[in-house]
Amino acid sequence: MRTGAEYLAALKDARRIYLDGAPVEDVAHHPAFAPVARTIAELFDLAADPASGMTRTDPDTGGTVNRLFTTPRSREDLTAFREAATTWARHTHGWVGRSPDHVGAFVSAFAAHPEAFAGGDHDFAANVAAYRRRVAEENLYVSYAIIPPQVSRATTAHAWEGDFVQVGVVEERADGIVVRGAQMLATGGAVADEIFVSCIKPLSPEDTDFALGFAVPVAVPGLKLYCRRPYAPAATSGYDYPLTTRYDETDALLVFDDVFVPWERVFVYKDVAGLRRQFFDTGAHALGNWQAQIRFAVKLQFLAGLARKVTAVNGVDRFPGVVEKLGELASLVSLVESAVLAAEYTAEPDAQGMWRPGARALYGAMGLQAELYPRVLGILRDLVGGGVLQVPSSVADLTSDETRADIDRYVHSPGTPAEERVKLFKLAWDAIGSEFAGRHHQYELFYAGAPFVVKGYAFRNYGFDGPVAAVDGFLSAYGLAEENA
Repeated sequence: MRTGAEYLAALKDARRIYLDGAPVEDVAHHPAFAPVARTIAELFDLAADPASGMTRTDPDTGGTVNRLFTTPRSREDLTAFREAATTWARHTHGWVGRSPDHVGAFVSAFAAHPEAFAGGDHDFAANVAAYRRRVAEENLYVSYAIIPPQVSRATTAHAWEGDFVQVGVVEERADGIVVRGAQMLATGGAVADEIFVSCIKPLSPEDTDFALGFAVPVAVPGLKLYCRRPYAPAATSGYDYPLTTRYDETDALLVFDDVFVPWERVFVYKDVAGLRRQFFDTGAHALGNWQAQIRFAVKLQFLAGLARKVTAVNGVDRFPGVVEKLGELASLVSLVESAVLAAEYTAEPDAQGMWRPGARALYGAMGLQAELYPRVLGILRDLVGGGVLQVPSSVADLTSDETRADIDRYVHSPGTPAEERVKLFKLAWDAIGSEFAGRHHQYELFYAGAPFVVKGYAFRNYGFDGPVAAVDGFLSAYGLAEENA
């Protein structure tokens, strides 16, 4: 299995990443990307360690691979997947939202359902299976961009002014296709090996030129990534911004300037119905988002631990009002933890033998994510109060002979010296108040789409037939005739 050092070395290629109007020459060593690249490298090293429990024999190739890049074919496989995803999530405390196991889960589900890619005028089933094997064998980090640019949310690509604003096919060749346009939101794309490009937003029959699914290396000629403003370079130190300096996975807009994509890298081609099949008929949406909920649960656990420690340091953890808030926080986190396990408990094999997490529990948790996360942050804000505002400007105040004595005297708590108290409250601020924190707040609000989309998943997967039948049965058990008897 590829090591972290090999992953970092692979980032030294011809990729075109743009910041502040200029290309980034060396992604692995640029201050905007080096911290999260090192974190991803640590994940690969962790997975390659046999003691981690993350390796397994690939049933298709017989090689030793990361189990997160294989299809769960039994309940035991699904449990092992959860445990492996939890191992990676705990390494980042849930702050890397698009770690390699996210899109890896999508690809594994794609490959388990070749029939979903064999419809229409083309048969791409073999392409999907081969790509899954390649991701596993080469231990690749695949990001994705599956949302059109926000030119207009009232119409779809065919109605937009200007040709090929959303990425679409401009030429078909004997050996592949040429694509042009843009797509968002490639989280982690700048430090990924490859990017899967498609569209999860429903398209109309007039949008066939944009109904695509394909994968390309980040360094493919003609592809440019325009990243949002990175937060890591502005952080004064790892002590002052412990999350920002480790886990800032930049988001990027992808621009395709007539990029050639060989046929073997194409999964969906001019097939509007095929877009939905790849995500939902294959179970990829369920497996990928179960990984996301595993990661989300770990992140909430971290925030709960942070809140509990703050109250202990402040000596308020026995106050009834504080206990109430900690209890509410525990309840919220437990809901997500329980949904993850319930989805596993109610999992069943589909027609192709892939074990899918139970949709009722999975989408139920996803439907509340945009409300749970702000509430958790709100509780943490209440508990830290002004403590996150009254901290030294930077670590320099703790290392300067001129200022250290005052910090030691006035910024401490019983049993907690100033250095440790400031460290704790700097972490709390980076979780709730920094630019990094603000990005994560927005990110979790729209992780799986707009609230009406996510709650639509919950509505369609809950299974209302049984509850409605129970109501109908009760209603039919009494009536006016009984009142007149």
